[in-house]
Amino acid sequence: MKNSIDFTLPGSNGENVSLSEFKGKNIILYFYPRDNTPGCTREACEFKESYTKFENSNALVLGISKDTIKKHVNFIEKFQLPFILLSDAVGKVCEDYGVWKLKKMAGKEYMGIERSTFLINKEGIILKEWRKVKVAGHVEEVLQFLSQSE
Repeated sequence: MKNSIDFTLPGSNGENVSLSEFKGKNIILYFYPRDNTPGCTREACEFKESYTKFENSNALVLGISKDTIKKHVNFIEKFQLPFILLSDAVGKVCEDYGVWKLKKMAGKEYMGIERSTFLINKEGIILKEWRKVKVAGHVEEVLQFLSQSE
């Protein structure tokens, strides 16, 4: 287990959001490639559908991509997402958490966000990392791990 890396990023709530301001809560920090794409939309909507279960476990969901706040706000409004999305336009937090990776699609290589989720406990310790996340069943897996770690 290792300590989470604190950061401050612009949030979809119109404020700068720091990870450290949520000490005392479990944090589900998920990194995703892009707003309004099929996989990312499905993942966000699954987090939304389980949001009350996360709240009941004293857990906060935060999503991070390199999209702009304007795109985040549109994404939130379109799908009524109940959690804050953060914009890591420069990519520093993505690099700090090791999710900025060389990816391949259709024979082309490019740099992008590897879909990843981190469960950070109330003391700021990373309890669990999910890398190369497949969307199907992921939110349920996170909830299950969260309930076992309480």
